[in-house]
Amino acid sequence: MSAAPKASALRGGHVTLAAAADAFLATARTANPNTHRAYASAIDRVAALLGRDRPLAEITDTEIGAVLTELWGRCAPATWNRNRAAVTSWLAWCQARKHWAAPSVPADAERRKETVDETRAVAKTTVHRLLSRRDIPLREKTLWRMLYETAARAAEILALNVEDLDLEHRRAPVRSKGGATEWVYWDSGTAHLLPRLLRLSDGSTRTHGPLFLSERRPGPARRPGAGDICPHTGRARLGYDRARVLLDKHAGLDLHQLRHSAATHLGEAEVPLQLIMGKTRHKNPRTAMRYVKPGSEAIAKVTEVLAPRRRTH
Repeated sequence: MSAAPKASALRGGHVTLAAAADAFLATARTANPNTHRAYASAIDRVAALLGRDRPLAEITDTEIGAVLTELWGRCAPATWNRNRAAVTSWLAWCQARKHWAAPSVPADAERRKETVDETRAVAKTTVHRLLSRRDIPLREKTLWRMLYETAARAAEILALNVEDLDLEHRRAPVRSKGGATEWVYWDSGTAHLLPRLLRLSDGSTRTHGPLFLSERRPGPARRPGAGDICPHTGRARLGYDRARVLLDKHAGLDLHQLRHSAATHLGEAEVPLQLIMGKTRHKNPRTAMRYVKPGSEAIAKVTEVLAPRRRTH
């Protein structure tokens, strides 16, 4: 990485990147578990690449920009913007609230334009074909079906614990964007898969810990908090980035497309907007309307009305 002028010293020159990250992640702005997990993922990766034990005051703006580019430079604009925003909030807090000498995200690592994709809703037949494929592992099949049937945000479902599940009533409480606790509901497809997902190799069933688990146990260098470790297997909670990569690998889709598609399919079935908002838990009708535009299948079908009438004999 090229050298650049160091951030001017204010105070706290002894504060390391690890200590600065821990202090920020303990604040009220990351109290929501989903927010905390997203911020921690981005900030910890930046700190690890720069050197967790390095003093914050020694890090340059140029280094921050280089690390952001190395980690997420080739990702989609939404992924770049999300992780850039987390790092920006962290460094701005260090400067404004703690008055520590800290770098900033450089101007050339600017926010990227996110284009509106009118094809984000996947056809219902495509979703059902994906969820019935035999080459899809049980964990992914359960996660994707649950995302589609609940129309929930991926971070909300990935944050679920086994003890949160109300299997009898096919529902679970999630912490929404605004911090409220709300119910999400699934149907028979998810209900059929969950008992298989919870079954251990010895025939017993997981009763506590993260619902969706990573493939292997975490190493000591990146061990998550106790709440993100399964007490039965020692494996960590499945992360958003890993879940995103797997859906893209198997189907070329984004996690949010399952939620978007569910809302669109409800709209195509002429479900009232008020019920769709209840399902997706949107508070603003204008926001919900972005998700309930007719999909390509519905538009193709309605086009038949414009065709010449067929002769009956």
